[in-house]
Amino acid sequence: QAHLVESGGGSAQAGGSLTLSCEASSFSDSACMAWFRQPPGDEREGVAAIHTGTNTTYYHDSVKGRLTISQSRSKSTVFLQMNSLKPEDTGMYYCAAANGWLCLHATDALGVVGYTSWGQGTQVTVSS
Repeated sequence: QAHLVESGGGSAQAGGSLTLSCEASSFSDSACMAWFRQPPGDEREGVAAIHTGTNTTYYHDSVKGRLTISQSRSKSTVFLQMNSLKPEDTGMYYCAAANGWLCLHATDALGVVGYTSWGQGTQVTVSS
């Protein structure tokens, strides 16, 4: 089970950009890692996922073309580059990790059930 630490959250205006980072204590070359967000009073939802071995990525429809997930194997870090931010992007963002099998399909990769490791979260607030 990996220890995950998120950073990079903060406040931004609509149309602005932020980059989130997730540092892992252990980084497998065959893992599924993802970013989730939880708006105030709402459920946690999958934003983006990446398979660390194949670099296959998945995105929620609402963020396609605006948010990009990537990795640095040497730094044991997964990033979420957030561009063209919208107020709807506001929420607590969490990094999660699981066995690579979870990244076989988008529905699994972007679902909360299969993830075994979670970070503490970093707040993102987008104002209009």
